[in-house]
Amino acid sequence: MGRKRGPTKREQLTPPPSIATIIFRCPNRKFRSSVAINNRYPPREPRDYTRVNQAIRASMVRVIDSDGSQIGVRPVSEALGIARQRGLDLVEIAASANPPVCKILAYSKYKYDQEKKEREARKKQKAGLLKELRFRPNIGVHDLDVKVRQIEEFIDAHDKVRITVVFRGREMQHRDLGFKLLMSLQEKLAAKAVVEQAPMPDRNRLVMTLIPKPH
Repeated sequence: MGRKRGPTKREQLTPPPSIATIIFRCPNRKFRSSVAINNRYPPREPRDYTRVNQAIRASMVRVIDSDGSQIGVRPVSEALGIARQRGLDLVEIAASANPPVCKILAYSKYKYDQEKKEREARKKQKAGLLKELRFRPNIGVHDLDVKVRQIEEFIDAHDKVRITVVFRGREMQHRDLGFKLLMSLQEKLAAKAVVEQAPMPDRNRLVMTLIPKPH
């Protein structure tokens, strides 16, 4: 029996299968770089990921019925069977609990309700902002109607609106036009808004603040 052949110098330098070798070629030199590819760990799930049916990993789960009553701790296979018999889904609603809590329900409706709650929460976060619109005392009828619609949109979104009438040059001699304009806006928006700050002179401006009308 002959001697067992050891690895050649080329084989010693060859990276293992889990290492990808990238070769960069330059005019005068050749660079070799080995980059490890780690496939041992699956990609992380998003924080808001909800496990449903076969995606639930726990072997035992605490099951809540669709009407909110407690079914108890059951093997996940049994809980899946109960949900399947009713034409519903098994949804993991408390993954960090021990054992995880799952509820039998229609996942499509559950997802819709969750998204609706998130939209309403975002809307509340944005609500209460201060918006500002500027007017000239001699604004035209069409432009005034456009501005009124903008104010109505802000009020509908529960925002405050600061209305500023800006005077230039000789317009300062006709501040009464600015007051008349603000009074006209109050009347046009009376169904949706109330005055928080009455018209107040401020150098070359008149300022009034409107807020949504309390229901």
